[in-house]
Amino acid sequence: MRAALQVLTGVLGLSLLSFAQPAFSQQGSEAASPSPVTPPAQGASSPSHDVGRRITLDVVVSDKSGKPVPGLQQQDFTLLDDKQPQTILSFRAGDLAMNETSKAADSSLQAILLVDAVNTSFRSVGNERLALQKFLQKDEGRLLIPTSLVLFTDTSQALSAATLDGNTLLDTLNANQSGLRSIGRAQGFYGAQERLQLSLGTLETLASHLATQPGRKLLIWLSPGWPLLSGPNVQLSAKNQEWLFRNVVGLSTELREARITLYSVDPLGADDSMGQRFFYESFLKGVDSANNVQNGNLALQVLAAQSGGLVLNSSNDIASLIANCLPDAQAFYTLSFDSPRADHPNEYHSLQVKISKPGLTARTRTGYYAQR
Repeated sequence: MRAALQVLTGVLGLSLLSFAQPAFSQQGSEAASPSPVTPPAQGASSPSHDVGRRITLDVVVSDKSGKPVPGLQQQDFTLLDDKQPQTILSFRAGDLAMNETSKAADSSLQAILLVDAVNTSFRSVGNERLALQKFLQKDEGRLLIPTSLVLFTDTSQALSAATLDGNTLLDTLNANQSGLRSIGRAQGFYGAQERLQLSLGTLETLASHLATQPGRKLLIWLSPGWPLLSGPNVQLSAKNQEWLFRNVVGLSTELREARITLYSVDPLGADDSMGQRFFYESFLKGVDSANNVQNGNLALQVLAAQSGGLVLNSSNDIASLIANCLPDAQAFYTLSFDSPRADHPNEYHSLQVKISKPGLTARTRTGYYAQR
């Protein structure tokens, strides 16, 4: 059975300054509306509601071995905005029901597997396909949560319907091999610029589409990453820095509001050069103004880490790296708070969540941009 692909058009020719909004539809999704969040604990102070300042966070708590920890209560969490404690207005535990014979999906969750043939060599795209085949055929094709497939090529971007059947997604992948072989981009600096533009445009359009759907989304992007175009010899004009900063703010906000956690899975694995694999870490700190922005602040790995996701690039077992993203769906917590009033638009706020129980760590968005 072949799942139909919905094609995304209009991405070619995008400008970073103003992303286009092409049609991007998904049909046949098995994902349903999320369960409502619970009110604050009795006795907790509740400031007046301001929808424009409401921030929702998905938080994964893990133990020292990295396993997700279910069963925590609201009082176990402390939320810091620019190091200042904030009142948690709502709290929900999103544990995924599991048993020995079946996997029951939480209706508020979905995963999106994106095969990147734009920033990946033909050989590595082949490795991506083999890894996906291994992952999708595991457990006889039974998937943990509703999952869709995006095929991102030089000439088209397409999204399959979400399904719990990995064999259906594998049929879709096999039926579209020819598209993944199409590599017609330019080379050198201009080719790198084109790939960056295509990649950011596709991410922005996908985020806009997913924002129309309820619940949390795990976007697993299989790619070594798009060109960073940053370094000691790269000089940016004030105008370039302004539009770069607007796009940093825009993508950060869209990913947060769509409740997308982004994961960067490198199909080159341990074969990639050490310097290239970790260069992105120079750009992880949140950018507070156009004066401090660089192209590297829009790197795939940077956006993934800042969204509360993972950067997985140190293994040749790509199927296992993909699987390592899914425990984030097994136990997580959704909480909300009202942002302190901003002194100016695009004001950057750092975020931190602390857990009162020893030996536990929390992972969520590292920051956001306040507007009011």
